Amino acid sequence: MTSSSPYGNPAAPPSERPTLRRMRRRRRRSVLLLAMLLAAVGGAVGITRLNAPSPGHGGTSLAAEPSLARGAEADVPALAPTGYPTAGPGTFAVAQGRSPVRGQEGPLRRYRVEVEQDTGQDADEFAATVDAVLGDPRSWIASGDLRVQRVPEAAAADFTVYLATPVTSERMCAEGGLRTDRYTSCRLPGRVVLNLARWMTAVPDYGAPLEVYRTYVINHEVGHEFGELHEACPEPGAPAPVMQQQTYGLDGCLPNAWPYIGGMRYEGEPTDGV
Repeated sequence: MTSSSPYGNPAAPPSERPTLRRMRRRRRRSVLLLAMLLAAVGGAVGITRLNAPSPGHGGTSLAAEPSLARGAEADVPALAPTGYPTAGPGTFAVAQGRSPVRGQEGPLRRYRVEVEQDTGQDADEFAATVDAVLGDPRSWIASGDLRVQRVPEAAAADFTVYLATPVTSERMCAEGGLRTDRYTSCRLPGRVVLNLARWMTAVPDYGAPLEVYRTYVINHEVGHEFGELHEACPEPGAPAPVMQQQTYGLDGCLPNAWPYIGGMRYEGEPTDGV
């Protein structure tokens, strides 16, 4: 375990759930601004992301990356009324060990799992959930076009899955031009950032158990890492595509956590977001 400068001294968080319309407008505006910036520099970025680790866990700190550690001061708020902290130190515990290689064919995509420290979540337990989702035959490996494996080494990983507090996840997502209002998760190139608040409570009126939402948010954000874009609800009463923004509402569809149903890719019409 390593520990270094904390992520920052956040202001008091806003209301836990902003209005849907305002969040969508901000998200679209952020995406458009980011696209313009990337076009100017010739880049291409796809945006759609706890207790201290046990002995043997490695650790990383956002303070090691100057662009992610501005204004660092040690002042972490107490637990929110819901039982999880709204902010953390900005240092992360790394899940140890490797998963088996899952999938039959295609290039191997290696991922690393990290959990923000001092937030009551265990890195290895979180990693086990991520492994189970990404290794499920209903997940992205069902395409036959890729395989996945979790690794502990940063140098070997193609992307990292983070579990971070609302304040920390907001700052991480803002590095890619996204404003999440400390409410949603996001994906940046090589980084899948899952918001701890959504991990612990899902969203109101989701209509399915917490485990279903957790599976959805992993598959959705990792789907962006694999190049998938947002999709719409096909029709009321149908399963929601996993790339539908189910955190913002189901638009008449039913909760669905998997990209493949009955062995077939289940999709909706593309939408304007990324």
